[in-house]
Amino acid sequence: MDADPGLFGPSSVTWQVHGDPMMWVAGVRALYLQALHPRAVRGVLQNSDFRNDAWGRLMRTANFVGTITYGTSEAAEKAGARIRKIHSMLKATDPATGERYPVDEPELLLWVHCAEIDSYVQVLRRSGYPLSDAAADRYIDEHRVAARLVGLDPADVPASREELAAYFEKVRPELAAGDEAREVDDFLQHPPAPWPLIPARELLWRRVAHLAYAALPPYAHDLYGRSVPPQDRVARQLRAAGAVLRCVPERVRWQLPPKHIIRAMSRLGPGSRPAPYKVDRGLAILDGPGEGAGRGDDGGCGTTWRTPG
Repeated sequence: MDADPGLFGPSSVTWQVHGDPMMWVAGVRALYLQALHPRAVRGVLQNSDFRNDAWGRLMRTANFVGTITYGTSEAAEKAGARIRKIHSMLKATDPATGERYPVDEPELLLWVHCAEIDSYVQVLRRSGYPLSDAAADRYIDEHRVAARLVGLDPADVPASREELAAYFEKVRPELAAGDEAREVDDFLQHPPAPWPLIPARELLWRRVAHLAYAALPPYAHDLYGRSVPPQDRVARQLRAAGAVLRCVPERVRWQLPPKHIIRAMSRLGPGSRPAPYKVDRGLAILDGPGEGAGRGDDGGCGTTWRTPG
C-alpha cells in the first residue's frame, strides 16, 4: 500500500497503453517523423554511433520510456537528470552555415517529444487499441510530465489532440527530408545485422519498418518523396498487426528486457497490471463520478475490445 506508484501510476492512461506491443511500431514511426526536422536529426547523427549501435540505442530508449512509466518517482527523476546532463554537453553543426548549436534547444526537444507522442497515439488508435478522444487527450496531457524530465517547461507543451495538431501545423514549414533524414530512412529499411539474424531482419524488421513508415501522416510521405499509401489499407494493416502482436501472451512479452512492467507489478501488486479496459476506468477515477467506466476483457488473443467514446 505504501509502494511508490511512480510519476504516472496505475490509474493513468499512460500506464495502460505503454504495455501494448504496438508501441514498438509506434516508436519506429516516431524515428521516421523525428528525422524530418533537419536540426533535430543532425543532433542525433553527429553525436551518436547510430548505425553501429542501433540495438543499444533502441533498448536505451525503451528503457527510458519504461523507467519513467513504471519505475519509482526517484528512478524516473534520475533517468530524466541523466538525459538532461547528456544533452547539455552535446552540440551539432549546420553544414550549410557552420552554426554550432546545442541539441537541447527547447524547440528541438519539443519536436522530438511531439513526434513521439503523436506516433504513440496514432498507431495505438489505428491498430484497434480502445483509446477514446478523451483518453487520448488525457494521455497527451499526462506526458507533459515526460517533457519536463527532458528539460521542457510543461506549460509550453501541447496538452490535447487539438493543441498537438496546431503545433504540427505551425512547425511543418521547417520540415524537410535532407541528407540526414535519408540516412535514417535507409538505415531503418536496411539495418545492419549479424549474418545469422539477416533472415529475421528480412522477415520481421522490414515489415515493422514498412508499417511504421506507412503510418506516417501524408505530408511526411510527400517529404520523403514516396507515394502516399491508401489510408484504408494502412488502417487494415495496422489492425492486423495489432491483432497478431496482442496474441503473444503477456507473460512472454513482459518477460523480455527491460521488464519494467513485471517489476512494477511486483512492487505494487497484481492489481497494477496494465490492461486496455482500465483506460476508461482510470478516466472515471481521475475525473470523478459521472464519467462512466468502460468494461472489456484483458486484451488476450481473440478478445473483442469495446472502443469507448
